[in-house]
Amino acid sequence: MQDKLVLVVEDEASIREMVKFALERANFRVATAPSAADARMCIADERPELILLDWMMPGVSGIELARELKGSATTKDIPIIMLTARAEEEDKVRGLNSGCDDYVSKPFSFPELIARIHAVLRRATPGGEDEKLEVAGLEVDHASQRVSAKGEPIRLGPTEYRLLHFFISHPERVYTREQVLDRVWGQNIYVEERTVDVHIRRLRKALQPFGFDNMIQTVRGTGYRFSEKF
Repeated sequence: MQDKLVLVVEDEASIREMVKFALERANFRVATAPSAADARMCIADERPELILLDWMMPGVSGIELARELKGSATTKDIPIIMLTARAEEEDKVRGLNSGCDDYVSKPFSFPELIARIHAVLRRATPGGEDEKLEVAGLEVDHASQRVSAKGEPIRLGPTEYRLLHFFISHPERVYTREQVLDRVWGQNIYVEERTVDVHIRRLRKALQPFGFDNMIQTVRGTGYRFSEKF
């Protein structure tokens, strides 16, 4: 099974790289971002299983970003651990009240940080994790995030997987590109509408050898629809 992805949002490069190194040694995949804007782009590219978030960042602070992510239907279930030098009880309360799942004060030991990450991941229970969806032999197993065509595995990138899961969950309905962006990427993630077209092409290419590419249908002048009716 693929290692879990942790997004480290930290403006200090030295801390960012040390945390990345420690997490990779603990068999996590790691993405890094020096700012809230970069974090949004990382999340749009691949949804992390957990976010390590620095409180004190220039521009949008960690507290503000946490509230933003927890306020979005598409990112509210991603666990967040706040990393900060602010160790007063009042600060911890503010961090937890912003929606963070845990709070680690700097300086911290890496064994403690890894233990906190595992504890938060164990507590995380995303909705619909046991869900299996199947249409005409195309099956999406949301618990394992595996896709198969009549028993044969289909390899998809993370964004293409989210697109397919969204469409197969909402068959026979037409969605504009803006609606797809909101549902799959999130309302607070800023990417261009043409990004949808790029990932739709990739999804169709992956489905084409199995004969399911025609299920992702373009509705001229409107957007896209998932249907087994050609």
